[in-house]
Amino acid sequence: MSSLLALSNSLADIAEQAGGSVVALNTGKRIAPSGIHWQNGIIVTSDESLQSYEDITITLSDGQNKPISFLGHDPSTDIAAFQLQNHELPTAQVGDATKLKVGHLVLGLARSSEGDLRAAMGAVSVVSGAWRSISGGNIDQFIRPDITLYPGFAGGPLVDAAGYVVGMNTSGRRGTALTIPAVTVERVVNQLLTKGRISRGYLGVGMQAVRLPANLKTALNLPTATGVIVVNVEPSGPADHAGLLLGDVVVTFDGIAVSDTADVLALLNNSDRIGKTVQIQIVRGGALVQLDVVIGERPAE
Repeated sequence: MSSLLALSNSLADIAEQAGGSVVALNTGKRIAPSGIHWQNGIIVTSDESLQSYEDITITLSDGQNKPISFLGHDPSTDIAAFQLQNHELPTAQVGDATKLKVGHLVLGLARSSEGDLRAAMGAVSVVSGAWRSISGGNIDQFIRPDITLYPGFAGGPLVDAAGYVVGMNTSGRRGTALTIPAVTVERVVNQLLTKGRISRGYLGVGMQAVRLPANLKTALNLPTATGVIVVNVEPSGPADHAGLLLGDVVVTFDGIAVSDTADVLALLNNSDRIGKTVQIQIVRGGALVQLDVVIGERPAE
């Protein structure tokens, strides 16, 4: 058997094996996403591909349709989760995306509304560290596979050459494929199962970016030329209890420089900080002041 034929057969076997956990979501839209049976009875998919979360069914490999109920979502990481009852669907064999290297062969999988499995092959084109989405979501690893994200492929898995699901595919800029790594999906799903929502830190302030005078930056040895100015303080909120005042300019948060509101929101997105005391540095009256603030939990919306 030629090496090319052996590779072809191996990829087909991997697609068949991993494809057992891949479903199609029937959302009423002409182009609906795929989904992954991530844990026992939990289906995950691309949140941005959904217009509503009610009256959704999934199509299995044998063409059967099964109802699912909405469990929760995190738009900032593009993950939505649903509950599937009374099933015999294989669960995904989840792998470690940190083992991916540029050049590794990968498969993107999807399922059609008729139940047919679909695949797209490519190589990993970019792998780098943690990043933050436009909406402030903390994503543990940047993965860009060089695969074509055909209609219906969003929400489906990225599968490595060993047959493991290493993440969920979604659309990046200009229709390019991006993969939310498995560790991020796992973290979001576990929070949704435990609390029914994603916990985020809370300060109780209104903020906006502001540029600091060059002489002040030099005099105080500030890490950036901009900070975030406090424009509103919620009474009895965490910031109020810590002594934050209108006009204070936050320049560091928990030892990390912040230059705009997105930086602060990204740091608050880490639920591990909830209930903990962190130090913030502010510019007040031309002087650098340090405050301790106990991070609250953002109220449910």
